[in-house]
Order: sequence, then structure tokens, then C-alpha cells
Amino acid sequence: MTDTSTNMNQTTEKQHLRIPGTPDMASPAAIDNPKADLAALDMLERHLFAHRYATSGITTYNATIDPPKAAADSGEAMAILEQEDHELLCSEATGALLSRLASHSELLTETQKAQVRILQRDRDALVNVPAEEEAAFTRLITEAYDVWRRAKTSNNWGMFAPYLDRIVASMKTIATFKDPDKDPYDVWLDEHEHGMSRAFYDTFFSQVKDVVVPLLADVIASGKQPSRRMFQGKFDAQRQWALSQDLMKLEGLDMDAMLLLKTEHPFSNALTTNYGFIATHIHEDDVLSNVYSMLHEGGHALYELNVNPAYNYISLKGGTSMGMHEGQSRFFENYVGRSEEYAPTLYRALKKHFPGQMNRATARQLYLAANRAEPGLIRTEADELTYPLHIIIRYEIEQLLMSGEATAADVPKLWAEKYQSYLGVRVPDDAHGALQDVHWSQGSIGYFPTYALGSAFGAQLRAAMIAQGVEFSRHLSEGNLAPIRDWLRTNVWWFGRSKDADQIIKDATGEAFSAHFFTDYLVEKYTSIYGL
Repeated sequence: MTDTSTNMNQTTEKQHLRIPGTPDMASPAAIDNPKADLAALDMLERHLFAHRYATSGITTYNATIDPPKAAADSGEAMAILEQEDHELLCSEATGALLSRLASHSELLTETQKAQVRILQRDRDALVNVPAEEEAAFTRLITEAYDVWRRAKTSNNWGMFAPYLDRIVASMKTIATFKDPDKDPYDVWLDEHEHGMSRAFYDTFFSQVKDVVVPLLADVIASGKQPSRRMFQGKFDAQRQWALSQDLMKLEGLDMDAMLLLKTEHPFSNALTTNYGFIATHIHEDDVLSNVYSMLHEGGHALYELNVNPAYNYISLKGGTSMGMHEGQSRFFENYVGRSEEYAPTLYRALKKHFPGQMNRATARQLYLAANRAEPGLIRTEADELTYPLHIIIRYEIEQLLMSGEATAADVPKLWAEKYQSYLGVRVPDDAHGALQDVHWSQGSIGYFPTYALGSAFGAQLRAAMIAQGVEFSRHLSEGNLAPIRDWLRTNVWWFGRSKDADQIIKDATGEAFSAHFFTDYLVEKYTSIYGL
């Protein structure tokens, strides 16, 4: 058995971990030798890939199949991998390598230019952060996730609160290392969506609120609500599991590349374009929850599995940002899954697995039930209209935490006040309140705003594909998602990280991002459903 503390002591010197098979900085081979530099770039990428592959697997299994006692062990493994990753990327040798390659850009392919640009960005984000600080944070969030899981089950915010305070403190410290001149929350907003800040999101959310708040008030004032009765009752978990697999096939996922798992909070992940995960949480009393959760996570998986496969082992693999990623998940959950045209396809899938319960329902009833606009407690169960308000609440609380105006002890009260103010609902307990989401336990402060931004990205992409000749409604009516997937693959998915989200939007739609596509869509849809 290897003594890990001894092993760590051998690798924690920041500049001592060198990529095997590459020249040392002092070697003549490292000076003005583009061929050697390209070989070094390839070797660096392969080692970083191996770390990504391992950490993605550990993260996925930690949230799905690991026994409770494994949390500390997986956290230690993750910390070691993260620290070695940090050392490889942030060494002086890697910095010099990237600088030399950038100076010889005329010798690089377009892919290699993108690699150098993205690796440099990744390096810039980490180079001033001590490796031990990153490793400590990884251990913290691995432990915090396990505590959050138990806290949610036992409805005990007090159990998780100390961990949130530690996470916030650590994230503020790391943000200061990353950019001491920048507001810490802006650092993390930019981390999840390159170029974003509170100034952007304040404007964006103001535009959304100006439409959503009065539209929701009109919906409530109408006094009309579609019935959900046909989709309530007890729905066998094993049948829902089989339904989940059918939904993956309907979306067009390659089942030979996918693994379906169970978890507390649904998520998806991918190691390469050949290996993806979806983890879902089945509620026997709410079959539609699993339907739309699967469509959402399936959108994420489609993105990951349809990146240019040539990017599998390099830094360009994966979605370009969380906003664009949520743009794909929300696209298939809402613009496909909650459309009237696709309702017959989903209804047939439901009827196949629950023939008795679905016998008296109709596709039209499914469409109306799935789009019932009603203030509620749970973000992941929210309709398209109220969903942005759930995000705004989290955004505002995150700002208070990161500015020091609030601590974890204040969160349940803030949560209750904001849910009452924005949605008019009373929060009965922590499990249905501040403990409902996994994100803070994973150190993902700054992630939540990307959900609303992703919905807006999806609306603009939908409008563009229709304008460019994709017969969106007809394809949905036929249950044929292939032309829609093809357009997204060509215009969004294929590029991985080689293009930033703003460039993808501009190239795919012919114009810069605008929130009006999203707000116009909401007005048109809910005016029609509620006869406003």
C-alpha cells in the first residue's frame, strides 16, 4: 500500500511535476522548436484528459453509487488529482510552452490555436491560486455534498450551514487569488459564463421580471388552471425507470454510450463523446417530474456526446459554458418537451408504461398539465413562466452571501421572505426550501443565473432555426427530432469549447444575444394557454 502523504510530498512542489516525455525548460529542445512544442502540447492535453476522466467518474459515482463512508476517500482522491492538474497547467514550463506556441500561431491549425487560447485561459484562472488551496477546497466540497445529502433527508439546515459558510469563505479567498481587483461574485459568475458579471445579470433579470411578473399576475387573475388530475397518483418506480430509457431513445441519445443511474438531485456528465451519464431521481407520486428531468438531462448529454470527437482528449471537449449547456437542457425540456406538437409523442410513451392510468388522459391534457403556470416551492418542478423567479431568488441570496451581508444562518429566513415576495408561497421547511438544490454544496455559487440565461439562449436558437428553414412544429408533430438535433449539432454542439457562447449565438443566429426572444416566447405561449 502506498503512503499517500509521502506520495503527495513528492509532487506538491509547483514546478517539479513535469509531463513525462517532454523537454525540460532548460533543455535546448525547449527553445524555438515548434515540432517539440506541439508534441509537448499533445502530451500535456493527454495528461489533463486523464485527470478529467478520473475526476468526472469519481464525481458521478460519489453522487450515485458510493456508500456513505466513501466520501472522505473520494475527496482525497479528487484533491490529489486536482492538485496534480493544477501543477501541470500552472507550471512555468507550461506557461512558457503556451507562450511559444502563441508566438508561432502561423504554424498552428485552427484547432491548435483554439487549444492554446483555452489552455491559456484555464491557466490564467488558476495560476495565482495556491495548489494546496484548490486541494483543500476539493476536499471541503466532497465532504459538504455528503453532509448536504444527509441534511436534506433529515430536513436540517443547521447541519449544512457551517459547510456553506466555509465554502463561501473559501470561494472568496480563491476569487481574490484569481483576480484581486474584481468583485469575488463577479469572478465566479465569469467562471460559469465567460464575460458575465452582476451588471449583465442585473440588466437581464430586470428585462425578464418586467415581463414575467405582470404576465404571471394576469395568469393568476384569470382564475383558470389546467387540471393535473390525470397525471397524479402512484406511478411504479420500475416502470418509470423503463420510461426513462425510452425517453433517452426518443431524444436520440446513443444508448451504447450512455449509463443511467439514480441520485438525489438529477444531473448528467460525460467523460468523452463515447461515454455519458444521466442520473435521475424518481418520485412515485409525480411521473411528470421524471419525464421533464430526463428530457432536461438528455439535452445536456446530447450536447456532450455531439461535440467534435476529435476534441475527446483535448481541452476543447465539453460545453463552452454553463449558460450554453443549460441552453441545450432547457431546450429539450421546454421548447421540445413542453410544446403542444410533441405532446402526442410523450403521451404515447407514458401510455406504453402506464396504460391503465393513461387510458382516460389525452395528449392535449398532458400539454396543458405540463404548462400549468403556478407559483410553487421547488425550482426543478417549476413551469417556464415562474422558473426565472426561482433563479432570481438564488441570485440575490448568493450576492448577499458573497458580499458578507448574510451568512448561512440567515439563508432560511431570506429564502422564506423572497419566496413570499416573488411567488407568494410559504416555505414549510428546509428540505423544500434552502436545502432543495445541490449546487452550493458543490461550490457552484454563480451557476444558478446560467439556468435563466440558458432558457433565453434556447429561445434565440429556436427562433433562428425556424427562420433558417427548419420546420420545427412539423418535426415535433411527427416525433422526429433528428432535423432539430442536426441543426444544433452543426451550429452549437460541434464546436465544444473552441467557440465562446456569445460567438456561437452570433454565428448561429446572425445577431448578438437578446432577451426579447425569451420574453416574447413566454408572452405568446401563456397568452394562448390562458386566453389572456
